[in-house]
Amino acid sequence: MRLLLLNGPNINLLGQREPGLYGHQTLADIEMRLRDRAKTAALQLETFQSNFEGALVERIHQAMGSVDGILINAGAYTHTSIAIRDALLGVAIPFVEVHLSNIHARESFRHHSHLADCALGVVCGFGAFSYDMAFDGLVNHLRGLQA
Repeated sequence: MRLLLLNGPNINLLGQREPGLYGHQTLADIEMRLRDRAKTAALQLETFQSNFEGALVERIHQAMGSVDGILINAGAYTHTSIAIRDALLGVAIPFVEVHLSNIHARESFRHHSHLADCALGVVCGFGAFSYDMAFDGLVNHLRGLQA
């Protein structure tokens, strides 16, 4: 089973950017931990981060036929990108939306996600641990352990 972890704009700055809000773990820390978890579970995990919407859309397109599930933190594109939504719908790969902060406890413009209603689930507000929860939910779904 192959999973794809996608991260959008500014996620590359984790550990430096507003650590009071996003924590001190870097994206590399999160990726390494999830790779280790994937290996233990006999899964393959690919990772991709871009600050560019089109690059994320292209990577989603490339996943069609080769990836079983997607974990996505689209960052600010969560609230603005119909293109990422359409790409995810177009490839029809199950995905889980993930955020470090609780987007519903932040500025009102962050309360709406263009991805949430298409996602298997949304995990937010638990810092870097949100990725672990999203990983577990996606893997359990793909293995038929939850509806």
